[in-house]
Amino acid sequence: MPDIAIKVEQLSKSYFIGHKRQERYTALRDVLANKAKALGHRLLHPFKGTEGVMFTADTTEEFWALQDVSFTVKHGDRVGIIGRNGAGKSTLLKILSRITEPTKGRVELYGRVASLLEVGTGFHPELTGRENIYLNGAILGMSKGEIKRNFEAIVDFAEIEKFLDTPVKRYSSGMYVRLAFAVAAHLEPEILIVDEVLAVGDSQFQKKCLGKMEDVGKEGRTVLFVSHNMAAIQALCSRGIVLNNGSLINNGDIAESIFCYNQIGRQPKQQFINPNNLCITNITVTPVDIVIARSNAAVKIIINFYNPKLLPSCYLNMVIENSEGLVLIHLRTDSFDVYPSFTPGDHEIEIYIERISLRTGIYTAWFRLFCNAGDIYEIADSDTVMFEVMGNQVGGVIEVPYKWYLDGKILNCN
Repeated sequence: MPDIAIKVEQLSKSYFIGHKRQERYTALRDVLANKAKALGHRLLHPFKGTEGVMFTADTTEEFWALQDVSFTVKHGDRVGIIGRNGAGKSTLLKILSRITEPTKGRVELYGRVASLLEVGTGFHPELTGRENIYLNGAILGMSKGEIKRNFEAIVDFAEIEKFLDTPVKRYSSGMYVRLAFAVAAHLEPEILIVDEVLAVGDSQFQKKCLGKMEDVGKEGRTVLFVSHNMAAIQALCSRGIVLNNGSLINNGDIAESIFCYNQIGRQPKQQFINPNNLCITNITVTPVDIVIARSNAAVKIIINFYNPKLLPSCYLNMVIENSEGLVLIHLRTDSFDVYPSFTPGDHEIEIYIERISLRTGIYTAWFRLFCNAGDIYEIADSDTVMFEVMGNQVGGVIEVPYKWYLDGKILNCN
């Protein structure tokens, strides 16, 4: 078997979308008139159908859900498929799962594929959980013996033993997902494809699923994972594929892919120049390579900018966001009632952070300069800078100094 698990070449998928004429409402006389027109057509043309007869101003439009997407995935890769709603992620997974056919292009799969795309996919509602395990196993091409060997592990993982002989139509959406994931992950597929259905489950089960998918990858099998949760993507995946409007815009390291995803839809800030022609020209982050060796390290950021005229009473902002775009740190010079003025020419601003108390992860920072002459007026934004915090596995988002005491004696000090 070749080292490649999935090979996608120039993959495209189009759909035809219908558009109806916009009307305020449909009156009974309009319904009767359309029925009469259809009846008259059948009487005049008894051997022709009415499928091609248009009685309203309906139109169709060709929509390309995917366009010329190409990539390869090796055995053992854990790949995050990232993109906004409507980017083409689900369409791609449906083609890879052989649920739908591409309009153009080619897909080669080397190994058995197990997919978890929608809640309850592949389940028969009238059958029990036990019967659906065997049904799903058979659909995946497993023998009865293989299913029996994994049966107890599947039931234990799904935590549905009490409801094993209950028809799945009575299951909650969370129970559906637990059972479906357990079947897909334990029946030893070479390629496991998981859409964002895990969002239905509780946080504890999501962690359990992420751990299982990591184990699948370590066993040399391939995982494709779609999620809008960048923390989960970052924790599980080593590679990322970013889709936007049906096109592949990034295929590489997961940190690079998350950074690319966060930039989608944002105005390129470095190109923003205000009427005064002020612009930020350069940003330098120390330590070098914008990788912090460990949490609580000091960080120095230098911003260079040029302004052609006097700027009185200004203030500066710096914002640090996590991989999901949540603002964690917001620093402002006006918090200290400091409003510097800038003479015409080149200037350099340095921000020194004594320690970054963030857990391991990928973060972005950006900067903004305001002029406070009467009304607040935005002057210029910087481009977004990405950096990584490493070596800190504490829970939560921010690390704080703390001490534990037991019966008056200190246990630790950080």
